[in-house]
Amino acid sequence: IFIDCKWIHIIQQFKERFDPTQFQESIVQGLNQTGTDLEAVAKFLDASGAKLDYRRYAETLFDILVAGGMLAPGGTLSDDVTCTEVCLFKAQEDMETMQAYAQVFNKLIRRYKYLEKGFEEEIKKLLLFLKGFTESERNKLAMLTGILLANGNVSASILSSLFNENLVKEGVSASFAVKLFKSWLSEKDINSLAASLRKVGMDSRLMELFPANKRSCEHFSKYFTDAGLKELSDFARNQQSIGARKELQKELQEQMSRGDPLKDVSLIIAYVREEIKKNNISEQTMIGLIWSSVMSSVEWNKKEELVTEQAIKHLKQYSPLLKAFTSQGLSELTLLLKIQEYCYDNIHFMKAFQKIVVLLYKADVLSEEAILKWHNEARLAKGKSVFLEQMKKFVEWLKNAEEESESEEDEAD
Repeated sequence: IFIDCKWIHIIQQFKERFDPTQFQESIVQGLNQTGTDLEAVAKFLDASGAKLDYRRYAETLFDILVAGGMLAPGGTLSDDVTCTEVCLFKAQEDMETMQAYAQVFNKLIRRYKYLEKGFEEEIKKLLLFLKGFTESERNKLAMLTGILLANGNVSASILSSLFNENLVKEGVSASFAVKLFKSWLSEKDINSLAASLRKVGMDSRLMELFPANKRSCEHFSKYFTDAGLKELSDFARNQQSIGARKELQKELQEQMSRGDPLKDVSLIIAYVREEIKKNNISEQTMIGLIWSSVMSSVEWNKKEELVTEQAIKHLKQYSPLLKAFTSQGLSELTLLLKIQEYCYDNIHFMKAFQKIVVLLYKADVLSEEAILKWHNEARLAKGKSVFLEQMKKFVEWLKNAEEESESEEDEAD
């Protein structure tokens, strides 16, 4: 009898470890015994990891902790298994309870690190099953996911599940995202949220929460602002603007590299004006993009004595383009700072700064007011002493010319 009992115990342990149904029953039974005390739940899960095969049955374990039992495809509970009420979906729908559940998952994964990947896969799967859950269950899952994302327990790459065509088409993705982002922002600020999204390239994909016919910055902004998430709307608008600027710069570089500047500058000017209007880009931002594009559209000579001559020839061809987008004093100053920064960052151009500025002055791109303002107060720290020394004689000449002009005006009066 003793031997039989011993073998029965061994067989029971074997079944618990390697049989998914037995594994589920063991977890459900243990959770039922803990009741709703989440501290006791965490202790039970910690201790059970030594006896049960969490590595093999990670999906089953997480299904039970979230939904109370194993989930069938689509998100419904399997009929043929015992379930528990001690799970996320049966908990109270408030942030405090969701934070407590987040702690349960956090403790479990800290104790059994190998569950980390399986947990992320589980969250991705649960997001795909959203249509199979009740509104209350979705809300709880959204709040929990927001807390987990805020605290770095899962990667923001899980959000790719929300771009599922069926979820998007029926508006499930967008409404779920509202709850999720509210929860996230209750834990961390918008800068932290933005950094997490950027890290995995999700910052530029938020529009995909909506169907193609509603995938505009205006619709996104209104939807999330109306839902009380203006910070997120502003962030998305900014991201779209950055994306538009990158595309514009890429297109400019391609146009410049394949065309004849003497023939094509007027076409480029027309294209840029259209883009400014379409994407609401300021002239100051645009002149920075144009400068970068002009300087990136050519292979520069590595010899310092030759690169200046090459730069002057190149910029002379594109001076009408630069002139078209420096109609304001602030735009001129922006261009000057971009030139200073470029010459400092590209060592072969250190001696070319003054010659570039003089060329653009003669081409009516830069005014004496802008150059003097740069010289007197607005220059960058980068290479300041070198560039001020280069500009010394030209600035003196500008000042003298300005004084002569003023004295002539006084005599005329």
